[in-house]
Amino acid sequence: MRVGTFVLAAQFPGQGQGEALHRAVRSAEVAEESGLDSVWLAEHHFVPYGVCPSATTLAALLLGRTRRIRVGTAVSVLPNQHPVALGEQAALLHLTSGGRFSLGVGRGGPWVDLEVFGGGLDAYEKGFPEALELLLEWLDKPRVAGDGERYGFREVAVVPRADELLGDGPAGPEVVVACTSPKSVELAAEKGLPMLLGMHCGDEEKADMVALWRSAARRAGQPTEVVERVAHVSAGVAQIADRPADAVETLVKAMPGWLRQGLDAHVTIDGRHRVMRDPVAYTEFLCGLHPVGPPRLAADRLAATAERTGITRFALMVEGSGDLAATETNVQRLGEEVLPLLE
Repeated sequence: MRVGTFVLAAQFPGQGQGEALHRAVRSAEVAEESGLDSVWLAEHHFVPYGVCPSATTLAALLLGRTRRIRVGTAVSVLPNQHPVALGEQAALLHLTSGGRFSLGVGRGGPWVDLEVFGGGLDAYEKGFPEALELLLEWLDKPRVAGDGERYGFREVAVVPRADELLGDGPAGPEVVVACTSPKSVELAAEKGLPMLLGMHCGDEEKADMVALWRSAARRAGQPTEVVERVAHVSAGVAQIADRPADAVETLVKAMPGWLRQGLDAHVTIDGRHRVMRDPVAYTEFLCGLHPVGPPRLAADRLAATAERTGITRFALMVEGSGDLAATETNVQRLGEEVLPLLE
Protein backbone atom coordinates (compact mmCIF):
# COMPACT_ATOMS: atom_id res chain seq x y z
CA MET A 1 0.00 0.00 0.00
CA ARG A 2 1.42 3.39 -1.03
CA VAL A 3 -0.28 6.30 0.72
CA GLY A 4 0.40 9.91 -0.22
CA THR A 5 -1.20 13.31 0.08
CA PHE A 6 -3.15 15.34 -2.46
CA VAL A 7 -2.36 19.05 -2.10
CA LEU A 8 -4.64 21.68 -3.60
CA ALA A 9 -3.24 24.78 -1.85
CA ALA A 10 -6.86 25.53 -1.02
CA GLN A 11 -7.68 29.08 0.04
CA PHE A 12 -10.32 28.93 2.76
CA PRO A 13 -12.57 31.95 3.50
CA GLY A 14 -10.70 34.64 5.40
CA GLN A 15 -7.28 33.35 4.40
CA GLY A 16 -4.67 34.91 2.15
CA GLN A 17 -3.14 33.17 -0.83
CA GLY A 18 0.33 33.12 0.73
CA GLU A 19 -1.14 31.36 3.77
CA ALA A 20 -2.64 28.66 1.56
CA LEU A 21 0.66 28.11 -0.25
CA HIS A 22 2.63 27.99 3.01
CA ARG A 23 0.28 25.31 4.34
CA ALA A 24 0.71 23.35 1.09
CA VAL A 25 4.50 23.39 1.39
CA ARG A 26 4.50 22.49 5.07
CA SER A 27 2.08 19.62 4.55
CA ALA A 28 4.45 18.14 1.96
CA GLU A 29 7.47 18.48 4.23
CA VAL A 30 5.58 16.80 7.08
CA ALA A 31 4.44 14.04 4.70
CA GLU A 32 8.06 13.07 4.11
CA GLU A 33 8.87 13.28 7.82
CA SER A 34 5.89 11.04 8.62
CA GLY A 35 6.86 8.26 6.20
CA LEU A 36 4.24 8.81 3.52
CA ASP A 37 4.94 7.68 -0.03
CA SER A 38 4.14 10.71 -2.17
CA VAL A 39 2.75 14.20 -2.57
CA TRP A 40 0.45 15.04 -5.50
CA LEU A 41 0.01 18.70 -6.45
CA ALA A 42 -3.01 20.26 -8.12
CA GLU A 43 -2.95 23.36 -10.30
CA HIS A 44 -5.71 25.89 -10.90
CA HIS A 45 -5.99 29.37 -12.37
CA PHE A 46 -7.88 32.45 -11.22
CA VAL A 47 -9.85 30.70 -8.42
CA PRO A 48 -9.39 30.28 -4.64
CA TYR A 49 -10.33 26.59 -4.96
CA GLY A 50 -6.56 26.14 -5.37
CA VAL A 51 -3.99 28.92 -5.62
CA CYS A 52 -1.11 26.95 -7.18
CA PRO A 53 -1.04 27.90 -10.89
CA SER A 54 1.89 25.63 -11.79
CA ALA A 55 2.15 22.17 -10.28
CA THR A 56 5.55 21.60 -11.89
CA THR A 57 6.98 24.77 -10.32
CA LEU A 58 5.75 23.78 -6.87
CA ALA A 59 7.01 20.24 -7.49
CA ALA A 60 10.48 21.64 -8.19
CA LEU A 61 10.47 23.47 -4.87
CA LEU A 62 9.33 20.40 -2.94
CA LEU A 63 11.77 18.06 -4.67
CA GLY A 64 14.52 20.42 -3.61
CA ARG A 65 13.33 20.46 0.00
CA THR A 66 12.89 16.68 0.32
CA ARG A 67 15.13 13.66 -0.15
CA ARG A 68 12.94 10.57 -0.31
CA ILE A 69 9.29 11.25 -1.09
CA ARG A 70 7.86 11.09 -4.62
CA VAL A 71 6.32 14.34 -5.90
CA GLY A 72 3.77 14.37 -8.69
CA THR A 73 1.37 16.70 -10.47
CA ALA A 74 -2.35 16.04 -10.14
CA VAL A 75 -2.57 17.35 -12.66
CA SER A 76 -0.72 19.51 -15.16
CA VAL A 77 -3.45 20.70 -17.54
CA LEU A 78 -2.31 19.95 -21.11
CA PRO A 79 -4.71 22.27 -23.02
CA ASN A 80 -3.17 25.25 -21.21
CA GLN A 81 0.46 24.61 -22.18
CA HIS A 82 2.63 23.27 -24.95
CA PRO A 83 3.37 19.54 -24.53
CA VAL A 84 7.04 20.06 -25.44
CA ALA A 85 7.48 22.73 -22.78
CA LEU A 86 5.85 20.43 -20.22
CA GLY A 87 7.99 17.52 -21.40
CA GLU A 88 11.15 19.57 -20.94
CA GLN A 89 10.10 20.46 -17.39
CA ALA A 90 9.24 16.85 -16.60
CA ALA A 91 12.58 15.57 -17.88
CA LEU A 92 14.42 18.23 -15.89
CA LEU A 93 12.61 17.35 -12.65
CA HIS A 94 13.06 13.63 -13.26
CA LEU A 95 16.81 13.93 -13.80
CA THR A 96 17.59 16.41 -11.04
CA SER A 97 15.49 14.60 -8.41
CA GLY A 98 16.97 11.16 -9.03
CA GLY A 99 13.74 9.85 -10.54
CA ARG A 100 11.32 11.03 -7.82
CA PHE A 101 8.98 12.99 -10.10
CA SER A 102 5.66 11.77 -11.51
CA LEU A 103 3.88 13.73 -14.23
CA GLY A 104 0.11 13.61 -13.91
CA VAL A 105 -1.73 15.16 -16.86
CA GLY A 106 -5.34 15.88 -17.67
CA ARG A 107 -7.51 17.95 -19.95
CA GLY A 108 -8.96 20.15 -17.22
CA GLY A 109 -12.32 21.80 -17.73
CA PRO A 110 -14.02 24.27 -20.10
CA TRP A 111 -12.77 27.22 -18.07
CA VAL A 112 -11.74 30.74 -19.04
CA ASP A 113 -8.14 29.50 -18.70
CA LEU A 114 -8.47 28.29 -22.30
CA GLU A 115 -9.14 31.85 -23.43
CA VAL A 116 -6.37 33.41 -21.38
CA PHE A 117 -3.68 30.95 -22.47
CA GLY A 118 -4.88 30.74 -26.05
CA GLY A 119 -5.73 27.05 -26.23
CA GLY A 120 -9.38 27.65 -26.98
CA LEU A 121 -12.29 25.26 -26.60
CA ASP A 122 -10.95 22.91 -29.29
CA ALA A 123 -7.87 22.20 -27.18
CA TYR A 124 -10.18 21.00 -24.41
CA GLU A 125 -12.75 19.14 -26.49
CA LYS A 126 -10.55 17.60 -29.21
CA GLY A 127 -6.87 18.28 -28.64
CA PHE A 128 -5.96 16.17 -25.61
CA PRO A 129 -5.02 12.93 -27.48
CA GLU A 130 -2.65 14.77 -29.84
CA ALA A 131 -1.06 16.70 -26.97
CA LEU A 132 -0.59 13.54 -24.91
CA GLU A 133 0.99 11.69 -27.85
CA LEU A 134 3.46 14.53 -28.46
CA LEU A 135 4.34 14.67 -24.76
CA LEU A 136 5.02 10.92 -24.66
CA GLU A 137 7.17 11.11 -27.78
CA TRP A 138 9.21 13.90 -26.19
CA LEU A 139 9.85 11.79 -23.10
CA ASP A 140 10.85 8.75 -25.16
CA LYS A 141 12.78 9.79 -28.28
CA PRO A 142 16.07 11.61 -29.00
CA ARG A 143 14.51 13.82 -31.71
CA VAL A 144 10.89 14.87 -32.23
CA ALA A 145 8.91 16.66 -34.94
CA GLY A 146 5.37 17.96 -34.67
CA ASP A 147 3.09 16.73 -37.43
CA GLY A 148 -0.39 16.96 -35.89
CA GLU A 149 -3.36 19.24 -36.42
CA ARG A 150 -2.44 21.56 -33.57
CA TYR A 151 1.31 21.18 -33.24
CA GLY A 152 3.50 21.39 -36.32
CA PHE A 153 7.26 22.02 -36.21
CA ARG A 154 10.50 20.75 -37.74
CA GLU A 155 12.44 17.98 -36.06
CA VAL A 156 14.43 19.16 -33.04
CA ALA A 157 16.73 17.51 -30.52
CA VAL A 158 15.32 16.51 -27.13
CA VAL A 159 17.44 18.17 -24.44
CA PRO A 160 17.70 17.02 -21.72
CA ARG A 161 16.85 13.40 -22.46
CA ALA A 162 14.64 11.86 -19.78
CA ASP A 163 16.50 8.54 -20.08
CA GLU A 164 19.84 10.07 -19.05
CA LEU A 165 19.25 9.50 -15.33
CA LEU A 166 22.50 8.68 -13.53
CA GLY A 167 22.59 5.43 -11.60
CA ASP A 168 19.69 3.05 -11.16
CA GLY A 169 16.21 4.35 -11.77
CA PRO A 170 13.38 4.58 -14.28
CA ALA A 171 14.22 5.52 -17.87
CA GLY A 172 11.81 8.45 -17.73
CA PRO A 173 9.28 10.08 -15.43
CA GLU A 174 6.10 8.20 -14.69
CA VAL A 175 3.14 9.64 -16.61
CA VAL A 176 -0.34 9.33 -15.06
CA VAL A 177 -3.60 10.37 -16.76
CA ALA A 178 -6.56 11.86 -14.89
CA CYS A 179 -9.60 9.93 -16.08
CA THR A 180 -13.21 11.03 -15.66
CA SER A 181 -14.90 9.35 -18.63
CA PRO A 182 -14.74 6.07 -20.59
CA LYS A 183 -13.01 7.94 -23.42
CA SER A 184 -10.15 9.10 -21.19
CA VAL A 185 -9.90 5.65 -19.57
CA GLU A 186 -9.52 4.04 -23.00
CA LEU A 187 -6.93 6.62 -24.07
CA ALA A 188 -4.82 5.92 -20.96
CA ALA A 189 -5.19 2.17 -21.55
CA GLU A 190 -4.08 2.39 -25.18
CA LYS A 191 -0.87 4.05 -23.99
CA GLY A 192 -0.43 1.67 -21.04
CA LEU A 193 -0.52 4.62 -18.61
CA PRO A 194 -1.89 4.47 -15.06
CA MET A 195 -5.01 6.45 -14.18
CA LEU A 196 -5.65 9.04 -11.49
CA LEU A 197 -9.27 8.63 -10.36
CA GLY A 198 -11.09 11.46 -8.60
CA MET A 199 -12.22 11.78 -5.01
CA HIS A 200 -15.87 12.06 -6.08
CA CYS A 201 -15.87 8.41 -7.28
CA GLY A 202 -16.86 5.55 -5.01
CA ASP A 203 -15.25 2.13 -4.99
CA GLU A 204 -17.78 0.59 -7.38
CA GLU A 205 -17.24 3.29 -10.00
CA LYS A 206 -13.46 3.05 -9.64
CA ALA A 207 -13.58 -0.73 -9.96
CA ASP A 208 -15.60 -0.36 -13.17
CA MET A 209 -13.02 2.10 -14.56
CA VAL A 210 -10.15 -0.24 -13.70
CA ALA A 211 -11.96 -3.11 -15.44
CA LEU A 212 -12.54 -0.94 -18.51
CA TRP A 213 -8.86 0.07 -18.51
CA ARG A 214 -7.73 -3.54 -18.40
CA SER A 215 -9.96 -4.65 -21.26
CA ALA A 216 -9.04 -1.62 -23.38
CA ALA A 217 -5.32 -2.17 -22.71
CA ARG A 218 -5.56 -5.76 -23.85
CA ARG A 219 -7.45 -4.75 -27.01
CA ALA A 220 -4.70 -2.20 -27.72
CA GLY A 221 -2.07 -4.93 -27.51
CA GLN A 222 -0.45 -3.88 -24.26
CA PRO A 223 1.80 -6.64 -22.86
CA THR A 224 0.42 -8.75 -20.01
CA GLU A 225 3.09 -7.44 -17.64
CA VAL A 226 1.92 -3.86 -18.26
CA VAL A 227 -1.74 -4.76 -17.71
CA GLU A 228 -0.96 -6.66 -14.51
CA ARG A 229 1.59 -4.30 -12.97
CA VAL A 230 0.20 -0.84 -13.73
CA ALA A 231 -0.37 1.15 -10.53
CA HIS A 232 -3.41 3.40 -10.69
CA VAL A 233 -3.92 6.18 -8.13
CA SER A 234 -7.10 6.82 -6.14
CA ALA A 235 -7.73 10.36 -4.89
CA GLY A 236 -9.64 10.90 -1.67
CA VAL A 237 -9.93 12.86 1.57
CA ALA A 238 -8.31 11.93 4.89
CA GLN A 239 -9.07 13.39 8.30
CA ILE A 240 -7.85 11.48 11.34
CA ALA A 241 -9.41 11.95 14.78
CA ASP A 242 -10.03 9.78 17.83
CA ARG A 243 -13.80 9.72 17.21
CA PRO A 244 -15.56 9.48 13.82
CA ALA A 245 -17.87 12.36 14.70
CA ASP A 246 -14.92 14.66 15.45
CA ALA A 247 -13.28 13.98 12.08
CA VAL A 248 -16.52 14.58 10.21
CA GLU A 249 -17.27 17.73 12.20
CA THR A 250 -13.84 19.19 11.35
CA LEU A 251 -14.47 18.82 7.63
CA VAL A 252 -18.15 19.82 7.65
CA LYS A 253 -17.26 23.03 9.48
CA ALA A 254 -14.49 24.06 7.07
CA MET A 255 -14.85 22.49 3.65
CA PRO A 256 -18.29 23.81 2.54
CA GLY A 257 -17.13 27.42 2.79
CA TRP A 258 -14.05 26.63 0.71
CA LEU A 259 -16.06 24.66 -1.84
CA ARG A 260 -18.71 27.36 -2.17
CA GLN A 261 -16.16 30.14 -2.58
CA GLY A 262 -13.82 28.15 -4.80
CA LEU A 263 -16.29 26.51 -7.16
CA ASP A 264 -18.39 29.66 -7.55
CA ALA A 265 -15.30 31.43 -8.92
CA HIS A 266 -14.96 29.14 -11.93
CA VAL A 267 -15.94 30.84 -15.19
CA THR A 268 -16.61 28.82 -18.34
CA ILE A 269 -15.08 29.90 -21.63
CA ASP A 270 -18.37 29.68 -23.53
CA GLY A 271 -20.93 30.58 -20.87
CA ARG A 272 -22.23 27.02 -20.55
CA HIS A 273 -24.34 26.33 -17.48
CA ARG A 274 -22.70 24.58 -14.56
CA VAL A 275 -24.52 22.76 -11.79
CA MET A 276 -22.63 22.99 -8.49
CA ARG A 277 -23.09 20.32 -5.85
CA ASP A 278 -24.46 21.40 -2.48
CA PRO A 279 -21.22 22.01 -0.53
CA VAL A 280 -22.42 20.55 2.78
CA ALA A 281 -23.96 17.47 1.18
CA TYR A 282 -20.84 16.94 -0.93
CA THR A 283 -18.57 17.20 2.12
CA GLU A 284 -20.70 14.66 3.97
CA PHE A 285 -20.61 12.41 0.91
CA LEU A 286 -16.80 12.52 0.84
CA CYS A 287 -16.64 11.77 4.56
CA GLY A 288 -18.64 8.61 3.94
CA LEU A 289 -16.37 7.42 1.12
CA HIS A 290 -12.89 8.06 2.41
CA PRO A 291 -10.60 7.55 5.44
CA VAL A 292 -12.29 10.06 7.75
CA GLY A 293 -12.27 8.96 11.41
CA PRO A 294 -10.02 7.05 13.83
CA PRO A 295 -6.86 5.36 12.53
CA ARG A 296 -8.42 1.88 12.45
CA LEU A 297 -11.47 3.09 10.51
CA ALA A 298 -9.22 4.99 8.09
CA ALA A 299 -7.01 1.95 7.52
CA ASP A 300 -10.03 -0.29 7.00
CA ARG A 301 -11.48 2.07 4.39
CA LEU A 302 -8.22 2.21 2.47
CA ALA A 303 -7.88 -1.57 2.62
CA ALA A 304 -11.48 -2.01 1.46
CA THR A 305 -10.92 0.29 -1.52
CA ALA A 306 -7.79 -1.64 -2.44
CA GLU A 307 -9.65 -4.96 -2.22
CA ARG A 308 -12.64 -3.76 -4.26
CA THR A 309 -10.73 -1.89 -6.96
CA GLY A 310 -7.23 -3.35 -7.06
CA ILE A 311 -5.82 0.15 -6.50
CA THR A 312 -3.08 0.35 -3.88
CA ARG A 313 -1.86 3.92 -4.37
CA PHE A 314 -3.68 6.79 -2.71
CA ALA A 315 -3.51 10.58 -2.96
CA LEU A 316 -5.42 11.94 0.03
CA MET A 317 -6.43 15.54 0.61
CA VAL A 318 -5.27 16.37 4.13
CA GLU A 319 -5.88 20.13 4.31
CA GLY A 320 -9.67 19.93 4.74
CA SER A 321 -9.58 21.67 8.12
CA GLY A 322 -8.09 24.77 6.51
CA ASP A 323 -5.78 25.18 9.50
CA LEU A 324 -1.99 24.85 9.32
CA ALA A 325 -1.41 23.18 12.70
CA ALA A 326 -4.38 20.84 12.26
CA THR A 327 -3.16 19.89 8.78
CA GLU A 328 0.32 19.06 10.07
CA THR A 329 -1.17 16.91 12.83
CA ASN A 330 -3.46 15.20 10.35
CA VAL A 331 -0.54 14.29 8.09
CA GLN A 332 1.50 13.05 11.05
CA ARG A 333 -1.31 10.80 12.25
CA LEU A 334 -1.88 9.47 8.74
CA GLY A 335 1.77 8.45 8.47
CA GLU A 336 2.44 7.37 12.03
CA GLU A 337 -0.88 5.79 13.07
CA VAL A 338 -2.71 4.70 9.91
CA LEU A 339 0.15 3.56 7.67
CA PRO A 340 1.45 0.91 10.15
CA LEU A 341 -2.00 -0.68 10.20
CA LEU A 342 -1.78 -1.28 6.44
CA GLU A 343 1.55 -3.11 6.48
